[in-house]
Amino acid sequence: MSRIAAVATALPEHVSTQAEITELLAPMITSDPVKQALLRRMHQSACVRTRHTVLPLESYRDVLAFGASNDLFVREATRLAARSLTGALGRAGIRADEIDLIVFTSVTGMSAPSVDALLVAELGLRDDVRRLPLFGLGCVAGAAGISRVDDYLAGHPDHVAVLVAVELCSLTVQRDDDSTDNLVASGLFGDGAAAVVMVGDGRAARAGTAGPAVVANRSRLYPGTQEVIGFRPSETGFQVILTAGVTDTIDAHIPGDARAFLADHDLTVGDIAAWIAHPGGPKVLEAFERGLGLRDGPDGDLRRSWDSLAAVGNLSSASVLHVLAGELDAPHEPGDTGVLFALGPGVSAEFVLLRW
Repeated sequence: MSRIAAVATALPEHVSTQAEITELLAPMITSDPVKQALLRRMHQSACVRTRHTVLPLESYRDVLAFGASNDLFVREATRLAARSLTGALGRAGIRADEIDLIVFTSVTGMSAPSVDALLVAELGLRDDVRRLPLFGLGCVAGAAGISRVDDYLAGHPDHVAVLVAVELCSLTVQRDDDSTDNLVASGLFGDGAAAVVMVGDGRAARAGTAGPAVVANRSRLYPGTQEVIGFRPSETGFQVILTAGVTDTIDAHIPGDARAFLADHDLTVGDIAAWIAHPGGPKVLEAFERGLGLRDGPDGDLRRSWDSLAAVGNLSSASVLHVLAGELDAPHEPGDTGVLFALGPGVSAEFVLLRW
């Protein structure tokens, strides 16, 4: 079994309150007073306190063509990726030139060469490092990335592999789009990055790596739900798809799939010491709690996810990794189990079973 040696996060330096963001975005998104009032209500109910952005808040008043905003993405994503990966490597006590595989994921910008390639020279990775850039997984990519790194390390037990997730959601905000999807998304998403360093069981045994082991992972794709979550490319960039069908999909599938996953390892919901859930929004977290019978609210079983949502908003693929970083800083007894899970476009789900 591979082990998670370290996780580190990085956030842009510009931080604004939810109220400040609301007042900026409301007239940019719609001139209709009724829709503006609806936007304000949605922002207030998002359970988000502050969000970080790659640009100063006032800069978002300027209209940027998609090409210009994507150029910003490449520059700032590379900077945040480097910060998070450098931090994770430092925590793990591993050099950049020891990395054998780098997986990079984002859904809020594009580049070729991809950001992982740009990190090779910047951080001193070997020129024969294996690279795997992922695009299109959206919010599920933090969990799916850990799973795919674990799959790789099963066949390369002496290797070091890293996952880097960067999402600059502020660069995808759509002007003059008063659809319900955009009103909801404009109150939820923030900018941030995270990096995970993982080692195969051979390397972990030699180095005495103390992080949690990845016991198993499972992927699910739910047919007929492709219009529930996602992005639609347009002349102005990525138009978000975020419908009320998300909670319906959770209610219909997640409880049964999670329990079946645990049962395959002789576990039940009551055996899990740590629930590491993607903080997709208050309705998503409430659906997770309801379906799994967890203690609810900010003091319940998903408290770290609620805390992350309040502090930085939904960071898409990086969000669940921010929650994981907080969980790794908490004390755990040997043998404690955890479940890390997330949803993304498709609708897809990813479950990862951890053991300390």
